[in-house]
Amino acid sequence: MEQPKNNFKLVADKKNARMLLPNMLTLIGVCIGLTSIRFALSGEFHLAIIAIIFAALIDGLDGRIARLIKGTSKVGKELDSLTDMISFGVAPAFIMYFWKLNTFGRFGWLLCLVYVICVALRLARFNISSNQEPSWKDNFFEGVPSPAGGILVLTPLIISLSGFDYIKINYEIIVPVFFIGTSFLLISKFPTYSFKKIVIQRKATIFLLFTIVLFFGLLLIYTFNVIAISSIIYLSLIPISFFHYQKMKKIHENDKIQDEDDLEDVL
Repeated sequence: MEQPKNNFKLVADKKNARMLLPNMLTLIGVCIGLTSIRFALSGEFHLAIIAIIFAALIDGLDGRIARLIKGTSKVGKELDSLTDMISFGVAPAFIMYFWKLNTFGRFGWLLCLVYVICVALRLARFNISSNQEPSWKDNFFEGVPSPAGGILVLTPLIISLSGFDYIKINYEIIVPVFFIGTSFLLISKFPTYSFKKIVIQRKATIFLLFTIVLFFGLLLIYTFNVIAISSIIYLSLIPISFFHYQKMKKIHENDKIQDEDDLEDVL
């Protein structure tokens, strides 16, 4: 009697095949994040910054690709959180410690510990809140997301690499301020834009494409200047997002009250 042949399969089914690509991107992201620490150890801080930026770009892509190809999974979600912890928590802390915080002694190391703990708490809270039902609140994060936090704490280093010397900057003060402020924003409930649901009119598409091409063109030519300006713009958007959130909250609360009144009238 002929025995059935067991064909070797690298991927068991289509679901696993869809999960493979985003998880591979996530693992590439953590490798790049760890490599940034190696660059910082060698004193190549410009390469360390570029590595963190690439890790942030990959972090923004892997989740969207997973949802696009329906390859989301619990493993991918947990893997993404661990990657964020390394790439935007541990790596930026080490980079800044090797650059400036080591001159602060024990206080510098304390700042690193506080920041990394705040990143861990931020990711834990995000994993819990991400299971909630979709609503208008999806347009906002609760606190600053970890990729943005990782770039914000690196902003003093980025400014120093940009050659900005029009204003005398005291990095002995600026670096601790950015660490403490970013750590607070990570664990706070301050609403910040998530940019998940952006509605773009058809007639504005060409201008959006031009802006994206212009941005990346400037990023290639004036890398650290563009990153520094982008960080400052993001910080300026935080108070705007707060007032926008309060306005949206008030509108939806009024709509909810109106719906309840209409329901009572019907009953």
